Amino acid sequence: MPNESLPPSLSLFPLPTVLVPGAALGLRVFEPRYLDLVSECGRRGTGFGVCLLMNGDGDPDEGAETTAAAAFGTEAVIEDFGTGDDGLLTLRVRGRRRFHARQLRVRDNGLQVAEVEWCDDDPVEPLRPEHGLLATLLQGVLEQVGGEHADALDTRIDDAAWVGWRLVEMLPLDDLQRQQLLQLDDPHERLDRLLHLLPED
Repeated sequence: MPNESLPPSLSLFPLPTVLVPGAALGLRVFEPRYLDLVSECGRRGTGFGVCLLMNGDGDPDEGAETTAAAAFGTEAVIEDFGTGDDGLLTLRVRGRRRFHARQLRVRDNGLQVAEVEWCDDDPVEPLRPEHGLLATLLQGVLEQVGGEHADALDTRIDDAAWVGWRLVEMLPLDDLQRQQLLQLDDPHERLDRLLHLLPED
């Protein structure tokens, strides 16, 4: 019988990118350990953890050092899968809950599994007046590019957390900036940081 006092565990898929809550990500899967991960997620109906690769060139086969991953990441749930023109498994995943990886172990097949602490869900709080510029910016971006998030503008544009995550997802930030923003719990603090990251005219 499993020990209910143990923290939850999550298989990790380190990537040279940051997945944020609500964002979609396309993946091509070919390494045996990650094919095992996808199969396990399908059987159990669970997600896996996406963490930013903090060094190396993103090739996990070059050695353990290149797969050092950030301690904070986002749970990815599989929305769709298929086969690409090259015969490889393709996935469409969606970011769900943020987590903090507390302890890491490596399975015999090389798959990293972490004991995780789930971060609190985003509070639903209205946008503050000082962040109105960011809402206007997001509205302009989404009206230009369209897509699924554009359909939610009318109902979510005053949601501080949603506006912040969509900007983290869509603005031309570098991955370390995205990672720092992912690790913030307060949506208003995240918006403050985003304001400071905007280019000055």
